[in-house]
Amino acid sequence: MNSNKKQGRYSRLYIQIKELMQKCDNPLSRMSTINAILHHKMEYFFWTGFYLLNDGKLQVGPYQGSVACQELAKDKGVCWAGINQEKTIVVADVHLFPEHIACDSRSRSEIVIPLKNKENQIIGVMDIDSKDLNSFDEIDAENLEKIVALIYS
Repeated sequence: MNSNKKQGRYSRLYIQIKELMQKCDNPLSRMSTINAILHHKMEYFFWTGFYLLNDGKLQVGPYQGSVACQELAKDKGVCWAGINQEKTIVVADVHLFPEHIACDSRSRSEIVIPLKNKENQIIGVMDIDSKDLNSFDEIDAENLEKIVALIYS
């Protein structure tokens, strides 16, 4: 998808998601809604979901796609990198990422966005995988960060 088309789609989805977030203040419901919209509107999203911290463990939350890993090994993989580095991580080729955790071998590229609560503490991540290499870029990162911020707004 070219940059202009991608940015335009994200702009429209942001408006739709922001309106829907006003109807319910439950964070899990908001995560589920965001997953459903993004997963079905962004054709290169193969797996779309959240991993949430629970007593120091990173466990699967709401998601769309194939069966997920229930719990991710501590400090390994892209999701933990996003938490430990406290920033969005874009991976062009997951097979080149050190200690990548392959919940589904069809995943080729990935983006992870830290999820912060109202106290600005990281409580998990949004994780999106694609079957294609180099699917994610700065446009995805900036827009997904804005969308994820709506969960606790």
